Amino acid sequence: MSQEHRIERGKVHYKWDNSLPPAVEIDPGDIVHFETEEVTDGQVAPGSDASALSQIDFNRLYPLAGPVYVRGAEPGDALEVEMLALNPLEWGWTGILPGLGLLSEDFTQPYIRHFDLTNGEYAELREDIRIPLQPFCGTMGVAIDEPGQFDVLPPTKGGGNIDTRHLNVGTKLYLPVLVPGALFSAGDCHAAQGDGEVCVTGIECPMAFSLRFDVKKDRDLAPWRYQFQTPPGSLQPRSDERGYFATTALGPDLMENAKNAVRDMIGWLGREHDLSPEDAYVLCSLAADLKISQIVDRPNWGVSAYLALSVFTS
Repeated sequence: MSQEHRIERGKVHYKWDNSLPPAVEIDPGDIVHFETEEVTDGQVAPGSDASALSQIDFNRLYPLAGPVYVRGAEPGDALEVEMLALNPLEWGWTGILPGLGLLSEDFTQPYIRHFDLTNGEYAELREDIRIPLQPFCGTMGVAIDEPGQFDVLPPTKGGGNIDTRHLNVGTKLYLPVLVPGALFSAGDCHAAQGDGEVCVTGIECPMAFSLRFDVKKDRDLAPWRYQFQTPPGSLQPRSDERGYFATTALGPDLMENAKNAVRDMIGWLGREHDLSPEDAYVLCSLAADLKISQIVDRPNWGVSAYLALSVFTS
């Protein structure tokens, strides 16, 4: 019979390290309840101005709850993580951090926006711009099979900072087990994010979440790879209902194409919706999806940015 466990808020670590003692030991089939702070571990608070983003102690970024030791998980297995509940808490923020993000050369000054998440349905960028909430954990991963401490950003061969926004309630994530017990940790929770997270932040928020764990002995999953299965239905029903506006860039460099597609979307948002470049960039990070439109017509590939028109209330 499965058991339920809880990791209290504040019991966190900031690096991947396979020598850390487990916060909890569980059996396959057990459920763990977590509660984490937003990505800066409280360095950004409700009402903080943009100067807070220039004063962040990067050693306190990514407070991760865990590690969770899953009995019976051995290297070569796959760890199944099922999303049972994902509940953002009260508020969130998004911002532009100098030196980070897809367009770091275009946006060199810190910028921040705060959001009230208490309605549970949407975050309001402006009275006529509402971003549907679609919560998920930005970081979910297992300890790697190398000694020492490893940063959470970027992702590792055990997953980690994968920022995959469709890991919502009902989805099952499969990660490679690299050390005995897997030593799973999670945090960096987002209330909403577009595919690409282009300004480097989603709606960063404290979150209470519940996950169920299992071990799959017959799932061959190599390091640096992960898989997931979503429940039936549309991946984003509230975004689909009014269609999309898309901008596409062509050329031999996928990264440059991605930048130019977002630049064109920022320009369109300024012209058509009177958004400042900063708010347009933030909106792209929260509600626009980057997609590879084609990668076969060498030597020029295509990248598109799709913005859900449902974010506009009029």
